[in-house]
Amino acid sequence: MSMEVTAWNALYNAMHAQQDTRPFSRATLRRIFAFAQPHRRYLVAFTALSIVTAVLAVATPVLAGRVVDAIMEGSSQRYVIGLAVVIAVIAVAEAGVGLVQRWLSASIGEGLILDLRQAVFDHVQKMPVAFFTRTRTGALVSRLNNDVIGAQRAFSDLLSGVVSNVVMLVLALIVMLGISWQITLLALALLPVFVLPARRMGGKLARLEREAANHNAVMGTQMTERFSAPGATLVKLFSRPERESAEFSVRARRVRDIGLRTAMVQWIFVTALTLVGALALALVYGLGGFYALRDQLDAGAVVSMALLLTRLYAPLTALASARVEVMSALVSFARVFEVLDLKPLIVEKPDARPVPDGPVSVEFDDVHFSYPAASDVSLASLEEVAMLDTRGGDEVLHGVSFTAAPGEMVALVGSSGAGKSTIAQLLPRLYDVDTGAIRLNGVDVRDLTTASVRQALGMVTQDGHLFHESIRENLLIAQPSASDDDLWDVLRRSRLDALVASLPDGLETVVGERGYRLSGGERQRLTIARLLLARPRVVILDEATAHLDSTSEAAVQEALGEALEGRTAVVIAHRLSTVRSADQILVIEAGRVVERGTHPELLSADGRYAQLYRTQFDQPAADRSAADAPADPGPADAELADAGLADSGLADSGLADSGLADSGSAEAELADGGLADAELADAGLADAGPADAAPADGGPADAGPVADDRRAGAAPGAAQTDAGEEVVPR
Repeated sequence: MSMEVTAWNALYNAMHAQQDTRPFSRATLRRIFAFAQPHRRYLVAFTALSIVTAVLAVATPVLAGRVVDAIMEGSSQRYVIGLAVVIAVIAVAEAGVGLVQRWLSASIGEGLILDLRQAVFDHVQKMPVAFFTRTRTGALVSRLNNDVIGAQRAFSDLLSGVVSNVVMLVLALIVMLGISWQITLLALALLPVFVLPARRMGGKLARLEREAANHNAVMGTQMTERFSAPGATLVKLFSRPERESAEFSVRARRVRDIGLRTAMVQWIFVTALTLVGALALALVYGLGGFYALRDQLDAGAVVSMALLLTRLYAPLTALASARVEVMSALVSFARVFEVLDLKPLIVEKPDARPVPDGPVSVEFDDVHFSYPAASDVSLASLEEVAMLDTRGGDEVLHGVSFTAAPGEMVALVGSSGAGKSTIAQLLPRLYDVDTGAIRLNGVDVRDLTTASVRQALGMVTQDGHLFHESIRENLLIAQPSASDDDLWDVLRRSRLDALVASLPDGLETVVGERGYRLSGGERQRLTIARLLLARPRVVILDEATAHLDSTSEAAVQEALGEALEGRTAVVIAHRLSTVRSADQILVIEAGRVVERGTHPELLSADGRYAQLYRTQFDQPAADRSAADAPADPGPADAELADAGLADSGLADSGLADSGLADSGSAEAELADGGLADAELADAGLADAGPADAAPADGGPADAGPVADDRRAGAAPGAAQTDAGEEVVPR
C-alpha cells in the first residue's frame, strides 16, 4: 500500500474516532412502534394468528404421544389412523395460518417502511441549504436507502421472530410442566447458556453493523461523486483513477473484514445454541426413559416431551438469534432517526399568511446574519469531518439596509466574498436573519408562508441546476399545470424554441445529469425559461452570465430582458457597465454597505465604486468625463441581462463550507480565479488599444474577436488589485 493511502487511512480513522457507537436504546424501540401504530389492526390480527399457530404447534407433539400410547396399549387401528389424520390436518392448518402470518408481517413491515421513508424524505427537504452544502450526498442517500431497508428487516424480524416465538415458548412450557415438571425444570437448567451469550454477542454484532454501515456510506459517497459527469471528468483530467481505486479498495476491504467477523460471530453463536439444544434433548430422552422403565411415565409422554422440547428450544434459539439479528438491524433505525432528529432552521409560523397580491417591494432593514455552525445543521457521520470543523457562527452581514420599490432594480457590487450572494439567498428565506428584518410589501418574510415567498421570487444563478430528466420535466418544476403552448412560449422568449424544435425528441429530450448534454448558454436559457414559466414578481440575478462565451451571453442577455421586464430586480453584478441604469447601486464590502447611489452619483463621489470602475476600464480619474456623463438610456433589459458576477456564487454565499468563503479563505479567492480576463475581454481591454478601451457609451466592447477570448489566459504582466481582480498595467 502506498504512503499516500496509508496517510489517508490514518486520517479516516481519526475522523471516525468520535462517532457514537451505541447500537440503540429503548427510546428507539418506542419510536419504531410509534411508526407501527397506523398498522395496529394488522398487528392485532398477527398476534391472534400467532396464538393459533402456537396452539397448533403444541398440539402435534401431544397427539404424537397419544399415537405411541395407543400403539403400546393395543388400541384399535381406526383410532390410531384417526389420530394420524388429525395430525395431518393440523399440519396443513399450521402451514396455511403461517402463510397468512407472513403476509401480515410483510404488509406491516412494508407499510411502516413506506411511512418512514416518506417521513425522512419530507424532513430532509425541510433542512436548510447549509445542511446540503455540508452533507456528503452518498452518505445521505445511504441513510435513505440502505438504512431504511435495514430498518425494514429489523421490524420484520422483531415481529415474526419475537411475537410468534414468545407465544410458542409459553404454551410449550405450560404443556411440558403438565406432563413432567421434573424433566422440564432439568431441561431448563441449560437456559442461561442461551441468555448470556445472546446479550453479549448481540451488542458486539450491533457495533459491527454500525461500523459497516458507516463504511458503506463512505463508499456510496465516493461512487456518487466520482461517477457524476463533473466528478468523472475531474478524475480523468488529473490522472487519478489509480489513486481513486486505491482509496476505494481500502474502504471495500474494511467492509469485507467486518463482514467476515460478523459471519464468524453469528456462526459460532448459532452452533453453540444448536449444541445446547441437542444436549437438552439427550437429557429428556435419558430421564424420560429412566422414568418410563420405572413405570412413572408413559412412553407416549416421553415422545411428547421430546417433541415439545424442540418446540421449546426452537423458540429459544430463534429468540436468541433474533436478538442478535434485531440488535444488529436496529442500528439502521437509529441511523435513520438521527436524520429525523435534525431540526430545520426555517420554521413557518402557524398564522403565516401569503405574500400580498400585486407588484412587490423589497426591504432589508438593518440585517445582521451569520451562517449556522456545523453542529446546528448536520451530523458528523454524514459529513465525516464536522466534529473537527469549528467554522461557522461568525457574522457575515452587518446592518445591511436598502429598499427596492415595485419595478425598481437594485444592483449589488463589490469584491468577491463581500456578502452579495448571501443577501440574495436571504431574500427567498433560504436562511433566516439573526437580527433585523427582510420585508416584502412591508411584511416580514417570517410572517409570510414560505411557499408564497418563494413563488413570488425567481432566481437565476451562474450555474442553474437541471435534473437528469426531459426538457419538459425540467420546465414543469416551475409550473406543473403548464400546457405545451405555455412551454413553447417561454422557450421562444428565452430564444430556445428553434433549438428544441430541431431535436428529434423535442420537449422529451433528456438533458443529462445537471444538464451536461446542453451547452452552458443553452442551460442558462433553459433556466431562464423555467423562471419565465414561474412568473415571479421579483427577479434575483446572481452571476447569471458568468463563464459564457460572447455568443451564448448575447442570447442569454436577450432572454434576461424578458425576465426583467416590469419586475422588481435585485442584480449581483461584477461588470459595472451592466448596472449603470440601475435605480440604486449598493457597494458591499466585508458584509457592509459602504456606498449607495446611482451610477453618476457614485462616480462623482470618487469612492470605492469609482475605484472599481476605473480598475475595470483602466481609466485615470482625470479622464472620466465620458464616464461621468449620464448612462446610455437604452433598454434596461439589455443592460441588466448581463448582470452576472465573475466571483463564484459559492464564494459569496458561504455554500461551500457554511461561512468559510465569507471568512476570507483562499477558497473564496480561488472561486474568482481566471475570470477577470473575461471581464477585461468584455470591456475591450485584453488586447485592445485605448480607443477600444472606452467605447462611446462607456460600456464594454462587444464586437471583435477579443470578446470571444474570455476564457483565455491573463494578459502578460497582469497584476491583482486588493479585490483579487486581474488588471493590465497602464
